[in-house]
Amino acid sequence: MNSTKNALILGSTGLVGSQLTNEILDNSEYENVFTLVRRPTSLKHPKLKEVVTNFSRLSENTEAFQVDEVFICLGTTRKKAGSKESFIKVDHDYVVEAAKLAKAQGVQRIAVVSAIGADSESRFFYNKIKGQMEEAVSGIGIASIYFFRPSLLLGDRKEFRQGEKVGEWLGKAVQPILVGKLKKYRPVDGKIVAKAMVAFMKNSKKGVHLVESDLIQKIGSL
Repeated sequence: MNSTKNALILGSTGLVGSQLTNEILDNSEYENVFTLVRRPTSLKHPKLKEVVTNFSRLSENTEAFQVDEVFICLGTTRKKAGSKESFIKVDHDYVVEAAKLAKAQGVQRIAVVSAIGADSESRFFYNKIKGQMEEAVSGIGIASIYFFRPSLLLGDRKEFRQGEKVGEWLGKAVQPILVGKLKKYRPVDGKIVAKAMVAFMKNSKKGVHLVESDLIQKIGSL
């Protein structure tokens, strides 16, 4: 592995993605950090190279995928997306397309934020789409793929999501009883997820790896 490497982050303005961007910018192992964004942000750093893009036309930015590692932190909610179709476009289609572009550019390592309970045969729409995304990305043929499945995410979001705020309060309230096999359902901070993603990619192994929320918490807290 190179002493210095280049990374691409998709979803760099979200809860996990923004924390991940800061983590990688502060990491001396990375020389350049590319981010695909819908519009320029106020973040400035010598390593940072923002690429303004239309995510419906990701293939127009193939040069951004000429990196060592790709981190995909794309995600929305059905309410914010406005429809099931729009949700699928963000949480499935864009993710799969990004993985295909990474493969085409010779990328060997990718990390993808999925969700706890991801299952292509789930009765729940959200979990089903996440599971279908994992299956599609797994079949692309990238050497090392990590799917991170966090439980309820904690942290400051740029937009207010009332349902998630209520869930965050409830999650903290029941956390003491989430032990043993239930431990993976404990809420996890977005910064912890970001730290875990960097750690796993540093010691990446070939194959498809599912990183559940309790392991995210353990590794990201080290």
